[in-house]
Parts: sequence; C-alpha cells; structure tokens
Amino acid sequence: MSKITRLASEVEATGKVPTFGVCATSDPRVDKESRQRCVNIVEMTANVIADGVHTPEGTPVNVVYSPILVDGEPQADMVARQFKDEGVDAIVCVPDTWAFPQPSLISLIQQFPQDMPLNLTCGNSGPKPGVVFVHAASGAISQYGKLVHINVGTWPDTGPNPQMTEGTAEALVDWCYGAMTYAALKGRRVVIFGHDSMGMETALAHVIPTRNILGLEITRLDMKLLADMLNKQAYDPSELDDLRGWIDQMVGERVELRDDADEQRFRQSLALYLVIRDIMADLNAVGGGFMSQLEWGSQPLGIPLPVADVMESLFNSTFDHTGRKPAVPYATEADVQGLLTQLYFTWLSGGNPPLFMDFRKVWEPWELERLANNLGLGDVEPDGLWRKKGLVDGDNSGSASFDWAAEPGASVEDIMSRVSFPLADEFYFPGGGNSVFFVSPAGIDGVAGRLAYSATQNIFSLIWDEATTTSLPEAMTKAVCETSTATWPHTFVVPKYATMGEYKQFAPANHFHMTWDLQVSRLEYWMDLANILSCTPWQARPEYVEGTDRPTPLLYIQNGGETIAKLARAKR
Repeated sequence: MSKITRLASEVEATGKVPTFGVCATSDPRVDKESRQRCVNIVEMTANVIADGVHTPEGTPVNVVYSPILVDGEPQADMVARQFKDEGVDAIVCVPDTWAFPQPSLISLIQQFPQDMPLNLTCGNSGPKPGVVFVHAASGAISQYGKLVHINVGTWPDTGPNPQMTEGTAEALVDWCYGAMTYAALKGRRVVIFGHDSMGMETALAHVIPTRNILGLEITRLDMKLLADMLNKQAYDPSELDDLRGWIDQMVGERVELRDDADEQRFRQSLALYLVIRDIMADLNAVGGGFMSQLEWGSQPLGIPLPVADVMESLFNSTFDHTGRKPAVPYATEADVQGLLTQLYFTWLSGGNPPLFMDFRKVWEPWELERLANNLGLGDVEPDGLWRKKGLVDGDNSGSASFDWAAEPGASVEDIMSRVSFPLADEFYFPGGGNSVFFVSPAGIDGVAGRLAYSATQNIFSLIWDEATTTSLPEAMTKAVCETSTATWPHTFVVPKYATMGEYKQFAPANHFHMTWDLQVSRLEYWMDLANILSCTPWQARPEYVEGTDRPTPLLYIQNGGETIAKLARAKR
C-alpha cells in the first residue's frame, strides 16, 4: 500500500523564496586533490550567491550545494534527487575539470522542467580545464533547444581553495537576479481594481498571455468594493490619524487645502491606501493597479471620488508612516503593462523604487535652446546634457514614487521636504483631492522602458534604453513643467543611446517607467529566461556592449540571432 501523508491544516500563505542549487561536474579519472578542489569551488560559489542575492523585501535567497561531483548517470540521479527534495528553482554548475556532458550535466538537467534556469560558471583555467567542458556542454545543450547561460570568468588555476574574481562574481550575481525574478514571480499575483485602462489597448490586462508566458496571475476586483469599504470605514481610524499626522509632520503646509471639505477628501485618499494595502496583503499580492478614470473620480453620471495619487505614490515608495518598507509596484490608470514593467524592474534591481510616467513632451535640443534664449538664458550651462541630447518630461498624475524626489540613499525627511500635495485639477478630476508634485534631481542612472504585448507573435517585448535624469535652470524648469501639467511630478529623462527623434517615434505606449541602478545584464538575463523580445531600435547602440550586456547565448547565435530565436521559441 502506498504511503499517504496528511499535511498541516494551517500554513503560512506567503510566496516562495527561490532556491538555487549549486553543483559541479567532474572526471572520475582525476586525482583526489583536484576533486576536492572542485567541491571547494562549489561551496565558494554557494557563498557568493548567498551573500549577493536577495528579494525586494531584503530576504536572502535559499542556496543549497551538493558535495557529490556529477561524474556520470548515478551521480546525476543523486544530485537531481537532492535538488528536487530541496525545491531547487535554478541550477548553477561550476566545473573545474573536463567532464563528459551527456552522462553528467545533461543527465542531471533533463530531470527538471525545460525552462529551469541553468548557468555554467567556470574559471578560464588550463590544468584540468572546466572551461572546455563549459563550451562542450553549452554546445550540446543549445543544439537541442534549451537555453543555457555561460559565464567564462576567472579564478586561480591552482590551489585547493580558489576564489572567483570580483568580475566573475558580479556576472554570476546578475544572472541570479534574472533567474530569481523569473522563478519567484511565477504563480504570484497582482491585483487590479477596475476594468480597462481608460480604453488604452496598450495597457490591457492580457490575462491569458500573462499567465501562460510569465506565469503571473491577475486578480481583478471592482472599484465599487473600495467605495463600499471607504463608506463602511473598513480601516483602523487610529492608523488613519497616524498616517495623516505623519503627512502633517513631513509635508505640513505643502498640503494644499482650502477648507474642511478638502481635508476630508484628503483623508479619504489616505484611507484608500490603508484599505488597498490590507486587501493586497490578504491576497499576497506583489503589485497592483487602480483604474480611477473615468468612473472613480471623473464620471459626472456617478458621484466622483477623490483622486488616488498619494495612495499610489505610497505603494511605490520605500517608506510610509510605519517606517521603511519594500516598494510595492503600483500602476495608475490600471495600466497592467506598466505594472508588469515596474514589477520586474523592481525585482531585478533588488527592490529599487519604480517610477511611473506619462511619455509626455519630448524636448529636442533645438526646442530647449529656443526656450533658453526666450528666457534670457542662452549662455547658461553651455555643456549641459539637455543642450546636447534634449529630454523627455516624464510626468503623470499618479504612481510617482516619493523616492524619486531626491537622490538614491536620501533620508525620508530629505525626500519628503521636496514633495508637495497641490489640489487636483478639477477639470479632469471633479471628485477633487490632491495630486503629488516634485521635480527629480539630476544624475539618477538606470533603465527606462516599457513592456508591450503582440497578439501577432504571442510574445511580450521590452523597448528600453539606459537613461539618466537631468536638471534645468530654475526658470526653464518652471516653464517646462507649466507646458504640461505643473501640479504633477516631473522627471527629466535622457536616454543614453536613443536620439529624441527615435525616442518619440518608437514609444510603445503613452506611459514609460524607470528604475535606478538596474544592471543591463540582469535585465537581459531575465528577458532571455522569460523569452521577452529585447527592442533597442537606436542607431547609436552597438549590438553588444562588452562589460554592460550579458554574453549572447549560443542558442541565439546558432538560430539566426536573438529576435529570430525568441520568436521561434514563442511558437513552441
């Protein structure tokens, strides 16, 4: 009779922290000292991963390693059993000697799902060359259509306890962030309140493709639930007082209020944050979005309610009235593709705050020159980045993380001293309430981009570029802000490779998103694992930037290039 096991009737309902399994292949013919060196390299690698990789909440990933060297089929079965018992989500193999690919590594990885992330990291050593095995195994695995990433790095050729170089470790950690993000968000969910995003087809919740391709669930709830919960006061009144008091302490008179009615509308928007926070916690959601327009705050056929800008900014920020917290990616206007972009950028960066922006006015250099001259500033900042490249005025009424009001690493007090809450534009938002306003400082580097879905190919793509923020002289800043909406947050974004002509012609939607300190290689590793098309249609960007891009997988090189290979994989 088969054994049955009764599981616990209660268990903590939280997302699984990904587990990395580290192992090594070897040749049974090599000497004992060399085999022990292989085991030591496995342990060393496990420590590198454990020390370098964490979730956005700051939780270290799980790392297990096997001292069993995978020489052949029996050892492959042993290590596979160990890894399965430990719930391994990604495999890192660190060979230091020659091995035979099929009896060893291939026999191991074939016992796991086809999309299991696989990394081969080695030193470029000569005595018993693991690098030779890496190329043999990479070639063998790629020819049958499985994706594998290799990291031919450096560690000493001799000695029992070699340590990988900093560059080798960084490349491995970047891959691990891509693998962690890919694995950790499978089966997780986001919560979207409302239906289609203001009729923006580029923002739709493509529920089935998102489920099938990314493994992410979209829970859809009606905004009426939130209106009802606000009416029922389904929140802790004392915590609402605490939140309002914190705002008063941090922002003070920069909260624009005309009367008691404005105060009540503002408190209602703060209460909305508490209500949605609790709903998302109950559903174990990793992100969310709120439709707002038109039904919530703009539809005169109903009862317009206050805007949710402050609520959205609080989610995207790394702090609130309770202190420091993880940024929870949140999209205004229920823009699901925007939310997905923010979500994956945040995880890949290890938890850095996302920025949600309208792709508003693109200022080409000649337009800024003309504006400067009109303001009598023709000789100011002659070498300014804005004069050379131009900028995009990124601004939107909601979802702007407060963190972006100051430089990375700033204190909460410094950040909030730069933030104000002006009254919302009553033409667009007759329900009233308060917007968020700040201007981001110059010199914040990261990646700006946006995911999009194509029904033609049933594939997601990401149009992206490295980017930095710039600043303008005060009079120009005021003029640029007033050209769009002066009471919304503004971030002046300058792409690294795209010209402003290219940038404004190739935008995939009316929103785009930026996260600071996001390593390009991490992004590319994740796009490989999730089979996302990488779109950089900028003439100035080389196909491969050494030291920035991840090495192109052999699978792509042998199948006509990255785009062709990904399109073919999308049809499998």
